[in-house]
Amino acid sequence: MRVQPPCGMSSVRDQYEAYPYPARDPGDEVKRLITGSPSNPVEMDHFIWAGQRDWSRPLRALVAGGGTGDGLIQLAQLLTDAGRQYQITYIELSVAAKKVAEARARKRGLNGITFLTGDLLDAPEHGLFDYIDCCGVLHHLPEPAAGFAALRAALAPGGGLGFMVYAPHGRSGVYPLQEAFGALFADLNPQDRLQAAREVFARVPAGHPFKTNPHIGDHGQSDAGFYDLLLHSTDRAFDVTTLVSVMDLTGWDVPQFCMPALYDLSRLAPVPPDLNPVARMAIAEKLRGTMKVHVGYARPKGAKCQPDPNDLTLVPHLMNVAASQLAQTVARGKPLPLNIGRTQVVLKIAAAAAPLIAAIDGRRSLADIADHTKTDPRRLAGLWSPMAQALTGWGVLLYSRLNR
Repeated sequence: MRVQPPCGMSSVRDQYEAYPYPARDPGDEVKRLITGSPSNPVEMDHFIWAGQRDWSRPLRALVAGGGTGDGLIQLAQLLTDAGRQYQITYIELSVAAKKVAEARARKRGLNGITFLTGDLLDAPEHGLFDYIDCCGVLHHLPEPAAGFAALRAALAPGGGLGFMVYAPHGRSGVYPLQEAFGALFADLNPQDRLQAAREVFARVPAGHPFKTNPHIGDHGQSDAGFYDLLLHSTDRAFDVTTLVSVMDLTGWDVPQFCMPALYDLSRLAPVPPDLNPVARMAIAEKLRGTMKVHVGYARPKGAKCQPDPNDLTLVPHLMNVAASQLAQTVARGKPLPLNIGRTQVVLKIAAAAAPLIAAIDGRRSLADIADHTKTDPRRLAGLWSPMAQALTGWGVLLYSRLNR
């Protein structure tokens, strides 16, 4: 345990004590569950365990820098709903944020969670974990590499990391305002700093890159959102090249992003044959120009694990779309439109694949689907592979044995 926090850490702690982030009311837990990436168990299984995790084994998880608890609550609730056992350790620097997360868990009656006030750099002191969630934290460390290294040291063999870090291009305008407000109001306490910055922000011209950026909106949702976006004292963004470099240095393999199609250069331009995979993703990021975060999963070096689409024991899931609705659209032979944030995609899927899509229920394996639809395995392979490739690229179809 360190005696002295690194430079700037106390101001980060002060921020989150004054404005726990994201702003959440525990009373809202009775009417909604906030879901997303990372830390959806199906998504975790797909990217970390190739869709083959044995969920009869309890999951030991770490939520490192858990804030007010979005990732924690999602993970615990979905595992509870699936009847799976888990033991989750939650670590958070801010006592105020931890209190919100604890209240949210109590409201849902979630058990199996240990709440700790502390620093994610001390994660290895709490044991080894099958899964580590670190969402929106590493980019706020004075030395992000130290954070990646600490989490790697806390990972059990066969485990993986779910992460989110800021990306630069979709956050255009953020950093000039952060620098300006930092220069003007660095000596103020959080409450006075927020008030002063809001007054100046109202006079920032409409043509400022921040005010013309349609991809960011936290500043308009709450005081905590405004402060975290525009007044944070320790904030950096990672482009693909920098992210892969720091992860490589700290023992991680090249990450798998939740929507790999976004990073697929071939969807945007001809691909020079001499470009390596990371260079391809880096150019795709520049051409997209809209990514404000990178969200994905990582395993230790040498532990790559990809689902084999020819494995009939795989159990497919459709994410955030009903199988019947998707199957009906495909059966009509019409292009399939998808809205991924502000990215609009049109997919072409063979109408003959519609019965296979309709049979996806998160419990049937590919072999079960073939039997249920009376489809010859060879024909199944011919229909399934292109359909699955199209949907998996956008995070719509994933594999997991969570509900088997």
